Amino acid sequence: MSVLRRPALGVLGALAATALALGPQPPASAAGPRVDLRVLVVTDGGASVSAAADQLKAEGVPHTTVDLRDSGRPVIDEAFLSGTVDGAPRAKYQAVVLPNAAPFSNTAEMTVLADYEKRFGIRQLDSYVYPSSTVGMNTPGYSGNLDGTTAQVTDAGRGDAFRYLRGPVRFDDNAADVGESYGFLATPLPDDPATGTSFQTFLTGTVQGKTGTLGGVYNHDGRSELVLTFSANSDQWQFRTIGHGIVTWLTKGVHLGYSRNYFGVHVDDVFLPDSRWSTEDDCTPGEDCQGPTFTEEIRMKPEDVAFADQWQTRRGFALDLAFNGDGSDDEIREKGGDPLADAFVAARGKFRWVNHTFGHAFLGCQQDLRIRPWTCVKDPATGETLYVGADDIRKEVTKNIDWATAHGISLDTDELVTGEHSGLRILPQQPDDNPNLASALAGAGVRWTAGDASRESGQRELGSVRTVPRHPLSVFFNVATEAEEVDEYNYIYTRRADGGSGLCEDHPDTTTCITPLDPATGFTSHIVPTDTRITLSHILGNDPRPHYAHQSNLTEGRILYTLLDRVLADYRAVFADDTPVTNVPMSAAGAELLRQDAWRAALKSGADVTAHLQDGKVTVRAPDGLDVPVTMPEGTQEGGAPFGRAYAGERSDYRTGDVTLTPPGA
Repeated sequence: MSVLRRPALGVLGALAATALALGPQPPASAAGPRVDLRVLVVTDGGASVSAAADQLKAEGVPHTTVDLRDSGRPVIDEAFLSGTVDGAPRAKYQAVVLPNAAPFSNTAEMTVLADYEKRFGIRQLDSYVYPSSTVGMNTPGYSGNLDGTTAQVTDAGRGDAFRYLRGPVRFDDNAADVGESYGFLATPLPDDPATGTSFQTFLTGTVQGKTGTLGGVYNHDGRSELVLTFSANSDQWQFRTIGHGIVTWLTKGVHLGYSRNYFGVHVDDVFLPDSRWSTEDDCTPGEDCQGPTFTEEIRMKPEDVAFADQWQTRRGFALDLAFNGDGSDDEIREKGGDPLADAFVAARGKFRWVNHTFGHAFLGCQQDLRIRPWTCVKDPATGETLYVGADDIRKEVTKNIDWATAHGISLDTDELVTGEHSGLRILPQQPDDNPNLASALAGAGVRWTAGDASRESGQRELGSVRTVPRHPLSVFFNVATEAEEVDEYNYIYTRRADGGSGLCEDHPDTTTCITPLDPATGFTSHIVPTDTRITLSHILGNDPRPHYAHQSNLTEGRILYTLLDRVLADYRAVFADDTPVTNVPMSAAGAELLRQDAWRAALKSGADVTAHLQDGKVTVRAPDGLDVPVTMPEGTQEGGAPFGRAYAGERSDYRTGDVTLTPPGA
């Protein structure tokens, strides 16, 4: 993704208000100014301002966008920005996002906007600026590429909107995937107490021996602006790291929206054996091997249970085990006992359990496996697709619940992961859901069924059941060691001339060819850091969708732990203890996706939702039944009690109907 290299010069302004300042207080006898909880985004199409808009969207913050490239756009004048309600002055926007300090070709618009910000105490983000005296800074000491830079959050930043960060902010060093980082390092001009002009640095960096500011707050002329001197896009780690703090600073911590850093990991096929990748024939027996290829199946061992339990305790992170009871019964039938199941049952209270159906049966169409890839069987008379029946689906669900009950395993019976996400449409072979699926799942008490986010990222309704899309991790179901993982990875992502499948050559629009990885080092040097970056992008995207791997990855080389350790270590090195990864069960993830979708739909449709700050009170009014996300500063009261739940140094929750909240200091 390309980014603008040099921003336009502009004039910055600022209001010297603290993070919790709520604006001037009116006389007790009159209603004071009302500030609506909505952000104005003025864009020129640049990546940096788009990144800020993406952050608002991800958190569910209402915003209005004005595109400067649109000849029919509204003029930024007093009527557009403000008005009156019941005789009280009204600010229609609580914050303003600009591409730079003064992006308007008509200077009158900037003058009106500056006056508006001063009058109502509105904050402004300048998404990407060139350091100069007009923005409270000296000219740059460094201009150029910032890839790989490690920036530092100052004490002032941590004492303000970036209080949720503990460690450095790393700039991505992978321009080919996420775009180049370019920017400027400069020092602030001296403060001038006589005029109230100051610059408070929030983010610093050092490149080629030059140290300077990358972001800070410029206060002057009764206004306050957050100045960023580097280009960004929403895929970059550095922006995802500070994005929430930008929203917090802009809104003074008072806004509609709700954000968590979600991370859940499902481990599928527990109790089943998984087929093993053949490093000789580049295929998986029972899956895609054409000849007589044989490999030893992969199944966890009792000692892997103890390791999993210890790992969870050490990392403070719960794994969700998606299990198939028939895998254990089959082991007992063949060998007379199942030490793996015995070990898991003895430690059953240490794990979260998810129904993965009894035997991992395919619950979609009836498959013709005589050809590769398989096809759906058709009725020879009508030509219609033949599907697995509702009774067979229901039995797969309920038999596994019965197995869990018989073994003392507790689970939420409304959660389900079908084998291979079957029953749901799978392109190109099965373009429609199994028509028997919705009624069968509802009859078995299922409310949430897993989907594959790589195929279908959005949540869907299946009658009374809803899908919970899951992100696949890049540790494959058919490998148990680093060498096997690298061998299969090389086959998928390298050219035919390098011994690969050539898929990257055939589909360059979706897959990038790589140089073959070293079997001894490729897993830790390439696969783990690559998948860590992708996984962290989900975590920092307010994305409740779980991730998934397989039981084969928890035995022998135990390669899943290597990836999870890296993800958790990278996350916890940056985020404070009050901002942990939010590790929730599948049903909670599904419910959050449902709330997010409903809120986005309400914003898009213009639902009758109002929220404003006036006289030290926040008032939210919404239709009954609509969950409205609200974020407030720590110390906010609701009916004399603390509001919401603590996270990232703030309080947040969902509310429906009419709500009145009192921020601290009101």
